[in-house]
Amino acid sequence: MKLTGREKAAYGLGAVGKDMVYMLSASYILYYYQDLLGIEAWVMGVILLAARVFDAFNDPIMGVIVAKTRTKYGKFRPWLMIGTLTNAVILYLMFSCPPSLSGAGLVAYAAITYILWGVTYTMMDIPFWSMIPAFTEGGPERESMSQLGRTCAGVGSAIVTIITMMAVVALGSAGGKEGTAAEVAGFSRYALIIAIIFAITICVLCSTIKEKSTVDMEAPGIGEMFRALVSNDQAMTVVITIVLVNLSVYITSNLVIYFFKYDFGGEGWYNSYTLFNTFGGAIQILSMMVMFPLLRKVYDTLQVFYISFGMAVVGYIVLLCLAFTNMSNVLLLFIPAFFIFAANGMLTVLTTIFLANTVDYGELKNNRRDESVIFSMQTFVVKLSSGVAALVASICLSVSHLSDATADTEEVVTSAVAAYSVVILRLTMTIIPIIGLIAAIILFRKRYILTEAKVAEIAAEVKQRRGGAAAE
Repeated sequence: MKLTGREKAAYGLGAVGKDMVYMLSASYILYYYQDLLGIEAWVMGVILLAARVFDAFNDPIMGVIVAKTRTKYGKFRPWLMIGTLTNAVILYLMFSCPPSLSGAGLVAYAAITYILWGVTYTMMDIPFWSMIPAFTEGGPERESMSQLGRTCAGVGSAIVTIITMMAVVALGSAGGKEGTAAEVAGFSRYALIIAIIFAITICVLCSTIKEKSTVDMEAPGIGEMFRALVSNDQAMTVVITIVLVNLSVYITSNLVIYFFKYDFGGEGWYNSYTLFNTFGGAIQILSMMVMFPLLRKVYDTLQVFYISFGMAVVGYIVLLCLAFTNMSNVLLLFIPAFFIFAANGMLTVLTTIFLANTVDYGELKNNRRDESVIFSMQTFVVKLSSGVAALVASICLSVSHLSDATADTEEVVTSAVAAYSVVILRLTMTIIPIIGLIAAIILFRKRYILTEAKVAEIAAEVKQRRGGAAAE
């Protein structure tokens, strides 16, 4: 039985809340602890990467736990609720560091809360995405659900990208504080609001969607799981592609706030930053809701995938060229923003579709359906990408000494930043992403074989095999 419109709407709403939380953590945790609270950039980079290494063990284990779960509420919804409620609490604590902490205590607080945030986010993210192949039979419905989930997740990401700095400044100033103190207080209040929205959206999802029956196979052990993943060459190809794409995007998203604050400059730098993100966020949403469906009428998913990669590379090249001009008008940055954000929007939809397709492929090849295991890899690689990107960004900040230019007035900041510092910043946020994207497209083009015709053929074979097993 197909999902109803009400269930689809609830799933989309959950995706919005989920990615609002993720984007707040992925894009602003380094800025909050390094630029506002004063932890050295390289220390934050190590913390963020170490947390992702920990996830290398935690995420696949969580995938197995979800697969083995059997309750009267199903195997997905219990973990969705547990993960969401605990993650919402940790998110607030992570952006509400006690003002009395400093030195080693501050570092320990940042490390503990960030690792706990990753653990609790995994609890809900794996079952959330595992619903797609579990609730669909492949083909148009699966593509539609993947597009819906990623589009709504993109909306959540865009909302946070657009409003965060405006909201933080407004909420902080409302408490009578100024400068850095206002931003610190603003982040705490803002994180609380996002956490509440997150909890509400997932509660709506869990109370609306009733889990449907799926193929009931014995859940794999840890050793079996890794062997299944290694033997599913298509899943591994998509996973590595996702790592490279997200690494490229997250490096830029981590550094773009520093670009506007220390390079583009100006007393109201956050207004330009907000305007840039507003345009980019709108383009990203439109690319998933309008551009992707339009291109799909003319091209297949693989062709749209290659078009998106081309757009992203062009966008970064234009950004690199503009960064080395004496630009003072943020509207010029809308040109590369269009290509980069539009490409990112379509790529997030497409990689989810491709990963979902590998579930049927793995079932046909390995005679087991490991949707939770495979989608646990997506959760891991997305967080791994953000961790590595944060480390790259922190190295950039340390080498360029941008982390030393933390004053409450833009005049002091500008005088503290040498020319070579902004050059390093510009090169890091453009050249490295270009290299990552090119590596991703070369790998994907060489290894991925699941064309639309092949996916349909596999889905038919899997359905026939299930029918034969049921008859026996």
